[in-house]
Amino acid sequence: AFAASAFALPAIPRKAPELTIVEPSGKQTLLSSYKGKVVVIEFLYTTCPHCQAASQVFTKLQRELGPRGFQAVGIAFNDNAQMLVPQFVQQFNVGYPVGFTNSDTVMGYLGLSIMDRYSVPQVVVIDRKGMIRAQSGIDGDPKLQEENSLRSLIDGLLKEGAAPTTAAPKKTTAVT
Repeated sequence: AFAASAFALPAIPRKAPELTIVEPSGKQTLLSSYKGKVVVIEFLYTTCPHCQAASQVFTKLQRELGPRGFQAVGIAFNDNAQMLVPQFVQQFNVGYPVGFTNSDTVMGYLGLSIMDRYSVPQVVVIDRKGMIRAQSGIDGDPKLQEENSLRSLIDGLLKEGAAPTTAAPKKTTAVT
């Protein structure tokens, strides 16, 4: 029973829990404000070489796929992340918002136990409807860090959620 509970990840797809992205400037953005976009969250350590490399991939994808409805977001949760994020963004020329939080928040978001040993980055892919469609395992997932496989996944989700073209736009109210 212990092994099963320690290594079981939540089911996918599932609704993405709300999360507040707090940038070092103090700006706060709710994850739900990106609804309608395909979102990739990189939970990272600013000092991790794999996270730094992944941020380069996510920056490239943000630049290329952002106009189609893609949004990358970074959330650092290593010690002193609040102070280290600005240097991380500048040093690696990160082209998407990077905030910070504590490890308890990240563990809860990912559905991990405090007993789990995990690797970083942890990557979560959310579709336009706010559903988590892919998530790194506790040992990470190279497919969620490698440009071609990630691009393929994102591209499929962008097409899946694309709104049909209409002659005249309709006025609608927000649906939750």
